[in-house]
Amino acid sequence: MPKDIDHNQLNALIQSANAGWSAGETSVSELPPEEQLRRLGYKPGPGEESLEQRIQASASKAAALKASLAAAPASFDWRNAGGNNYVTPIRDQKQCGSCVSFGTTAAVESAFRIARQNPGLNVDLAEASLFFCVGPATGASCSNGWYMAPAMDGYKNTGVPDEACFPYTDHQQACSQCSDWSSRAIKITGWHTISAAADIKTWLSTRGPLASCFTVYNDFFSYRSGVYRHVSGAVAGGHCICVIGYDDAAGCWICKNSWGTGWGDSGFFRIAYGECGIDSTMWAVDGILETGWLNNARVTGLWAIDQDRNAWAYLNGTGWRRIAWDNDNIFFNLLRLASAAKEGARPVNVYQDGGVIKQIYVL
Repeated sequence: MPKDIDHNQLNALIQSANAGWSAGETSVSELPPEEQLRRLGYKPGPGEESLEQRIQASASKAAALKASLAAAPASFDWRNAGGNNYVTPIRDQKQCGSCVSFGTTAAVESAFRIARQNPGLNVDLAEASLFFCVGPATGASCSNGWYMAPAMDGYKNTGVPDEACFPYTDHQQACSQCSDWSSRAIKITGWHTISAAADIKTWLSTRGPLASCFTVYNDFFSYRSGVYRHVSGAVAGGHCICVIGYDDAAGCWICKNSWGTGWGDSGFFRIAYGECGIDSTMWAVDGILETGWLNNARVTGLWAIDQDRNAWAYLNGTGWRRIAWDNDNIFFNLLRLASAAKEGARPVNVYQDGGVIKQIYVL
């Protein structure tokens, strides 16, 4: 926000425009302009719309977004989906233009909780691994920022381990993650973009949060509450976040930011349909590729057409998993556990490769 406009003046402009949000001092609004810019970091890459194109596309679909009610509920928020919160805690990218890594990771973390049907799952993936290990090959750096396609490809092709493997710090650094990172990495099965208004709402209300990017203006740094609409200030730059829901009555998207809890509504914000390019295109996580050890699972069901090639086990909190046909011992171990279901099946450790159970240890 320009230094010659204080928060009282900004709120007067918001009220005059009937913009529907409140400004105030935040952990970002009082930073020097050069430090505010480091909180951004989205630079559209090859095949991605420019910030200006995103703004034009969003503005043209605002009416369609307000009208697209048939295929989805009137509102949805993954922080309260059937009484459960599938959104991981607010993070802080601090003084590094790594927002693409944070927005992408937020969507994957929620997808992981949803896939496991476990809102309390302790999942905290390493944004530093994605940004400083995968990112440099396509130009990612704290000063340059990054773009969405290679970030999503990073989760698909390489995978990202847990935060403890490579703790995030907000300065440019070499890739330095733990030696066993690959066995701890989470991968996704794929990703795609969504642009149709109704499809965005349908995905949000049935599948999970989406990553998105938009143009930040100077007044956004002072956002405290309400439904944001740009009223004052020049373009600061591009920024990526995670969209966790929507509200048709308020005409807005509900979003998770990466500027800590001292900004906005404890780190979250709402932004109007068609505003700042937010809904031109969003990025969806197709699914979680289950690879690695799953510990302390309980087998609560079995299903088979034949015992050699088409046997499945239901793991509590994870769902149905196919049993590798080339390891008969797995099937018979699971069958033995299922036969003891009346007493409660004993926990097992299983190794999955692409969601297929390859090894099992009965605890």
